Amino acid sequence: MVLRHRECLKLILILASCIWLVIATDPAALAAETAVHPVTGSSAGPCKETSMPLALREAFRLVCAREPIVLANRGERNVIIVGFVGGFVKRDDLKHPEVLFARYLSGRYGPAVQTTVFPNHEGKQAVHDILQLLDRDHDGSLTAAEKQRAEIIVFGHSWGGSQAVTVAEKLGQQGIPVALTIQIDSVRKPGQHDRTIPVSVAKAVNFYERQGLTPGEPNIVAADPTRTKILGNFHLKYDDHPINCDNYKWLPRMLNKPHHEIENDPRVWNKIASLIDSELEGRSSDVQAVSNPGLSSDE
Repeated sequence: MVLRHRECLKLILILASCIWLVIATDPAALAAETAVHPVTGSSAGPCKETSMPLALREAFRLVCAREPIVLANRGERNVIIVGFVGGFVKRDDLKHPEVLFARYLSGRYGPAVQTTVFPNHEGKQAVHDILQLLDRDHDGSLTAAEKQRAEIIVFGHSWGGSQAVTVAEKLGQQGIPVALTIQIDSVRKPGQHDRTIPVSVAKAVNFYERQGLTPGEPNIVAADPTRTKILGNFHLKYDDHPINCDNYKWLPRMLNKPHHEIENDPRVWNKIASLIDSELEGRSSDVQAVSNPGLSSDE
């Protein structure tokens, strides 16, 4: 019975996405949505925003307690971090931690790192913007050197996790490597495959839960294990560890709370912050080294 309900919900989500694509045809709205929206250090991040709901302050309590970091100059790196929100969430919806986390990263790393967030239906726009950011000489094409200087990290929740993998694959098709993909309760979008990590990705990590109506992908695998390291598939359970989700409306909390509990889980965001720090500092990314109770790898 539970499986039948989950399949019905997935069908509803697919139909809703089709309807959304049909009605979202207002030129002004589309132009605003597809414009480049880099996150800048001037945007209030979760550690400085005092008016945030308690649930979001709790979601970032560990991240905001982290020590400051100074990135050493490792040559001519072009570091880009791209996030994807789930469902029909807009890029500037501050009720969702992915948006706030991007602002946190921008404030943490400053101008050394370019950070941006996209709705999950804007994969093509994301690839386009990444190509523009990599084109340092602005000649409209990427040299082999410009591609190799890329250090790209992509993260996403729900459909955003699925889109993160697809964007990494599209970049790989153009010869652009991806340093790290991060999936948070990834839900496969129609026509996409969020389980197999493409060869363009050096490292990948997956956080998921299995109790919500849209349970996340439990087992990501490398298309080529000699080229991609899976850092772990981390299973989160909330029966004995409930997470405050009051930043969401009552309907999502009632129907699919675990899917949003993982989105608000401070342990998850702290692990992700540690992985990104390690990646940018040139240290070995060992997700197990971050001592937070409650996360266990299925690897």
